[in-house]
Amino acid sequence: MSERYEPEQVPVGPPEGATAAGDPVRTGGANIVATSGTDAAATTGDEGGDHDTRFFGQPWALAHIFGVEMWERFSFYGMQGILLIYMYYSVAEGGLGIDRTVATGIVGAYGGTVYLCTILGAWLADRVLGSEKVLFFSAIVIMAGHIGLALLPSVWGLGVGLLLVAVGSGGLKANATAVVGTLYSVKDPRRDAGFSLFYLGINLGAFLGPLITGLLQSTLGFHWGFGVAAVGMAIGLIQYSFGRKQLPAEASVVANPLPRNRYAAFIGFAAAGIVVIVALVLLGVIRAENLATIVIIITLLAAIAYFFVIVSSRRIDATERSRVLGFIPLFIVNVGFWSLYQQQFTVLTIYSDQRLDRDLFGWEMPVSWVNSINPIFVIILSGVFAAIWTKLGTRSPSAPVKFSLGAIIMGCAFLLFLPFVATGVNGTPLLAIVVILLVFTIAELFISPPGLSVTTKLAPRKFHTQMVALYFLSIALGTSIAGWCAQFYDPKNEAPYFTILGLIAIALGIALLFCVKPVLKLMKGVR
Repeated sequence: MSERYEPEQVPVGPPEGATAAGDPVRTGGANIVATSGTDAAATTGDEGGDHDTRFFGQPWALAHIFGVEMWERFSFYGMQGILLIYMYYSVAEGGLGIDRTVATGIVGAYGGTVYLCTILGAWLADRVLGSEKVLFFSAIVIMAGHIGLALLPSVWGLGVGLLLVAVGSGGLKANATAVVGTLYSVKDPRRDAGFSLFYLGINLGAFLGPLITGLLQSTLGFHWGFGVAAVGMAIGLIQYSFGRKQLPAEASVVANPLPRNRYAAFIGFAAAGIVVIVALVLLGVIRAENLATIVIIITLLAAIAYFFVIVSSRRIDATERSRVLGFIPLFIVNVGFWSLYQQQFTVLTIYSDQRLDRDLFGWEMPVSWVNSINPIFVIILSGVFAAIWTKLGTRSPSAPVKFSLGAIIMGCAFLLFLPFVATGVNGTPLLAIVVILLVFTIAELFISPPGLSVTTKLAPRKFHTQMVALYFLSIALGTSIAGWCAQFYDPKNEAPYFTILGLIAIALGIALLFCVKPVLKLMKGVR
């Protein structure tokens, strides 16, 4: 490998992501055709692929990624289900007494940082450790973060816990996703169905997490809820420890090893980034009040830099470059979608606390249980969508069409809040939220599993894992915007908020729908 190409293998985005989030970790498999010594061999060539069908018609190796991701989502969503109310509830109620507007901004910034942490993780896997090791170490960091939230007191416990969970979750998420992508050839018709099944594992964890943490929080206290999230991650870590050696050999390959004589330079760069962050915090430049805005700016700059580095690289050919350009409209629409969808953990949490009738036969349902409604629908419908895409095969809607429909449906979901804007405190019936979250789910299944799949299809071979990280950057940006938008939500005057955001999402979807043909032309045969 010629040394002159090395700078192009180091994305401009990661250092900025590291500056924002501490020490991001995230990634996936290599781009080299490889087989393991097990029956569940995996290849990534156009004609190859893992033809094993022992896991519900999918490769057996998918079961191990399914399991660890399920438990990681259990801990992540379980903790996040009670995080916002923990911050803005009074000390007498077991919370921290943080201003609600500030608290929603922190939740959005934290969620964005999780996805922002995919950048350095992608780089670490491709250049230093390989995706399998990054995934394993990330699970340990996540568990430590939940332990910190459970045991450390006050705002210090919150800060340490959220930082560790953000870094670890970022490291695990893109790893798992990229490894799933390596189990299939580009033309394997099971690919979208496999991602939908993987998504089912995510949502099993997302369903159980808020139920259990919410119940413990409402009966024993917040720290018990955080503690059970740590236990869930420990179970996932143990399960993965037994199954990790059965993964395809390529999951452990370092695609483009960093020369050892450059280690010191990058360690110094990371240390300098940490010093800058600490200095900005001490000087009051970075504050809780502006955290969401800072994460939005950093994520946007990182995304622009990432696209520039990949598109301008001499290590990709004209077809790969065109496909990356074709991904840009999908990236933009995805940002808009997640800006609304991730408000489940900001605006919808406040809505559930103050506007929702949570009475169940005389018993008040915990606030966090609302976060388990969406995963129920995903569990039910993901199989339906997977069957539909499999049945349609090459006749299924293209990725741009799916993205368009997902954004439009998501906008409609926000408009469904309008009939209940004047119903007063706890005046919205639970059934209404169930219906609205059903529409959330339909939108999600049009855009999220296909989004993961099309990203791995469009990814240049030399930037396979880092392209997955770029996809998660769109979620990081959307999640941060969701936290920033929440400051404008007023439970006493909701109509403008839901109307404006709903119409913006619909407009984005319609705009992409009109651009389907030119986008597909750029995607060069990938649908």
